[in-house]
Amino acid sequence: MACSTNALWAGETTWFCCGAAWGPCGAAGSGACGTCRSASNHGAWPNASQACWDITRPDLCGEGGIPRRGCGSVMRVRHQCTGAAVCITITDCGPRTKSWCGEQTCCNGTCRVNRVLDLTPAAFSAIGSLSSGKLPVIITE
Repeated sequence: MACSTNALWAGETTWFCCGAAWGPCGAAGSGACGTCRSASNHGAWPNASQACWDITRPDLCGEGGIPRRGCGSVMRVRHQCTGAAVCITITDCGPRTKSWCGEQTCCNGTCRVNRVLDLTPAAFSAIGSLSSGKLPVIITE
């Protein structure tokens, strides 16, 4: 999978479960794309399709310019504080950004606002501790 460093977006990321049981997750649905797996480096993007956008509504939180990236899109997610990075494939729609407007996660005096990405436990744990729940990230493609 190609994973680049061209700026795409920045914000908060959280983690979610999908597919077969793995690590902290029980079995769950396979996501909007039908291929999501907790044990893989996958993610959910709030503008994966128009139907997805209609659910997540990042524009209501000031994230109206977030670009459309559909199933199979590849992104590099970098933890803003540690620099740890992971390449992911978009396999689901989410997070529901509109439910978390204004939420922020900070480190080293710099904050990222609004949930703009969900990662599977495998992807999230590659850049941070699952117990933290949220991370400030920079997303490239």
